[in-house]
Amino acid sequence: MAVTGRSIVKMDVDELLNLLNKALADEWLAYYQYWIGAKVVKGPMKDAVIAELELHATEELTHAQLLVTRIVQLGGTPVLSPGEWTKLTNCGYDAPEDPFVAVILDQNIKGEQCAIRVYNKLLDITRESDPITFNIILQILTDEVEHEEDLTALKEDFDLMIEHRK
Repeated sequence: MAVTGRSIVKMDVDELLNLLNKALADEWLAYYQYWIGAKVVKGPMKDAVIAELELHATEELTHAQLLVTRIVQLGGTPVLSPGEWTKLTNCGYDAPEDPFVAVILDQNIKGEQCAIRVYNKLLDITRESDPITFNIILQILTDEVEHEEDLTALKEDFDLMIEHRK
């Protein structure tokens, strides 16, 4: 643990660690939701959706790595058991029980919208109190906004294609 690095944090570090672990749980669940969704998705535009889901899964895993690094730097312990993910999550997990393209896209758009809200709050909390965590959260938030944009564009294309067929 970086003692001086921890000492520059101007907030309750244990509270921050709790928030970061909740975000970490979200990232692992988002990773799996994207990854498994890419394996089971069916319907029109399936190949484009699979490519996007696989890319997003990789990026969610990168977010998890960033969060774990920061948690350890602050002297915390990252969530050690996958069983804890569903207990700590802010955003939950939507199992892709209906593998239809539109449903998968809607589930993941909803997940990204939740992630954007969570990271926006974390940004506010760390803006004045922890510049290092702030920069990590800003990077993740930027990706989450892009993810929502990408998924929404795919959903709009899908809806136009369906509408055009009528």
